Amino acid sequence: MIDNGYQLEFVPVSGLVEAIRAIKEPEELKCIIEAVELADAAFDQANSILRPGITEKQMAWGLEKFLREKGSQAMPFDIIVAAGANSALPHAKPSEQVILKNVPVVIDLGACVNGYCCDLTRTFVLGNGDKTFFQIYDIVLGAQLTALATIVSGMNGDQADRLARTVIEQAKHGNDFGHGLGHGVGLETHESPRLGPNSADLLVDGMVFTIEPGIYIPGWGGVRIEDTVVMQNGKVRSLTRADKKANIS
Repeated sequence: MIDNGYQLEFVPVSGLVEAIRAIKEPEELKCIIEAVELADAAFDQANSILRPGITEKQMAWGLEKFLREKGSQAMPFDIIVAAGANSALPHAKPSEQVILKNVPVVIDLGACVNGYCCDLTRTFVLGNGDKTFFQIYDIVLGAQLTALATIVSGMNGDQADRLARTVIEQAKHGNDFGHGLGHGVGLETHESPRLGPNSADLLVDGMVFTIEPGIYIPGWGGVRIEDTVVMQNGKVRSLTRADKKANIS
């Protein structure tokens, strides 16, 4: 309390700014869409760079170089390139691991335009892959497509997460999905709202967030498919449009 003729009291608040930032103005959304276009283009570039014998680090650097040359500001986060067993680590760091045929390769990248970010993940296999890869890929893709089609305004983060998690649980891989379905994206890569178990964050028009289910099996690898989306007219619209083809020949 300060006594200078006025009775003032400082009251701590939490989440006020974050709640305001969660709903994007049209100009903010425009910047995010420009970042998305760069990220989508980077995945087109990935198809031409990715080949057996390249290392995770070489792949990550090639993508970062492309994004910076095309106009992205500093990377919103370190690009993830994780091959084989490394892809079972959701936050893997690119290493000297050589990318081989017929193993999962997870690539997670973003771009930044005028301070606004996006986030995009695809998983591929070089060559024909194997039965396990395509089984896991189809489960994750089914979970993601279910969430994209059924999340509506007014749901909370827990309810949205449950839509995708149920698909993965029914396929007997519930214990292999160890993170939430998504997170808000804007001036930071991770901001409100949070889509995950026990999240009470309400999803409303104007919010931009990710939908990124995954299955991670230690010793084998993982599959994650992620899009940046916007809530408009009560439904989800995907902003990222990179191909979801599972294999690169």
